[in-house]
Amino acid sequence: MQNSTIQCDILLTGARYLAPDMTVVSGKTIAISKGRILEITDSGARDYQADTVISGKHLLWMPGLVDGHIHTSQQLLRGRLLDEKPVIWKRVNVPFESRLDPEMSRLSAELAAMEMISCGTTGFVDAGGKYPEIFAEVYERAGLRGRLTVMTNDNPYAPESLRAVSVPDAVARLRTMKSALSGRLAPIYSVTTPTAVSEELLQAVFEAAAEDSVPVETHMNEYASEVTEFMERHGRRPFVWLEEEGLLAAPMVAPHCIFLSQEEIEILGRHQIRVAHCPFSNCGKGVPPTPQLLQAGVPVGFGTDGSAHGGLDLFREMRLFRGVMNVTRGIAEANSSIMPAETLLRMATQGSAASLFQPGLGTIEPGGLADLIAIDTDAPHLWPTQNLVHSLVESASGVDVRHSIVDGVLLMKDRELLTLDQERIRREAEILFEKNPWLCQW
Repeated sequence: MQNSTIQCDILLTGARYLAPDMTVVSGKTIAISKGRILEITDSGARDYQADTVISGKHLLWMPGLVDGHIHTSQQLLRGRLLDEKPVIWKRVNVPFESRLDPEMSRLSAELAAMEMISCGTTGFVDAGGKYPEIFAEVYERAGLRGRLTVMTNDNPYAPESLRAVSVPDAVARLRTMKSALSGRLAPIYSVTTPTAVSEELLQAVFEAAAEDSVPVETHMNEYASEVTEFMERHGRRPFVWLEEEGLLAAPMVAPHCIFLSQEEIEILGRHQIRVAHCPFSNCGKGVPPTPQLLQAGVPVGFGTDGSAHGGLDLFREMRLFRGVMNVTRGIAEANSSIMPAETLLRMATQGSAASLFQPGLGTIEPGGLADLIAIDTDAPHLWPTQNLVHSLVESASGVDVRHSIVDGVLLMKDRELLTLDQERIRREAEILFEKNPWLCQW
């Protein structure tokens, strides 16, 4: 008689999970094999055998969160930016990053990877740094999925260590980085921000992205003053100029997108530009027109803007964004559910996952990529509940993440990191700050 046992890598038994329609489904077995979700069946319906079996009626499995905008180079700036006057990135962030050496960059990436895994983030889009090849080595070892870049800049006022020698040199470095990435890590081309670089560099990077079939990203419409400055230089709003110059041929990720005209919203929808709102970072600058973006069919997700802006916990970003939207838009419309819980969770999973441009991410479905996290719903602040989806948005945080799986590989089990040496990283960070007092005094 033929053996009917089916082998898989990881088996989740008695599982509850967040379905694509943002409802909770219970009593399932989820089989994971070769980096993908092999099957979702009723418990006991099939005979599976796995190297790793995880069960628990107090767990909720959900798609891993994706940080649509992170600054790996700013992990060592934690606590420095709160209460600073704008524009922070010009006065603090960029000068700080210019002083990082390879060892500091490695440790910054390890700290970022450790924090992301610990709080349920399984994928990211990095904004770039001096040593993307070092970031790549760390993130590959950590097991995370992401897109990496060299943030190009040719502004004569930028620090020399962050400034491209020439436009061809900037494009060449992007292409060198692209050729070095594979597997879970993929390239994305980038410029600092349209107002900080020359028109020549902006056009060259966007054209190279289209030619090389690589997505492109840049900070967009983050400050009202930057939009005004761009209009003074080019006579048009940023997205209008990009479209009219024929520069939106490549897929694009646009972090922030706070100050948008109706015409720009239509452009974002027309080109399916991925938007990454960063609520904690942005709430001191303005409030984006998110309901209009969603209505226009724009893929909208969340980013943290890096640990310097308060940490990498995307659950916090969801909750904060709900409050900001209620106060600024919900009250004006007498609409207390201007950002429903289901919408927020969809943004943090499916919306943010769209920024990685990889099919099969952001939902738990057969055939999809196996990037999942498990929430411990037995925590006092999550149980009992009359609506678990609502409680996730209202009360959950990164510390409630019990397990993390990326590409079918366990990165964290029972809160223990399996791919990173947490104690070594912590020890080396302490030594780094002791040896470099300027890091604390910056």
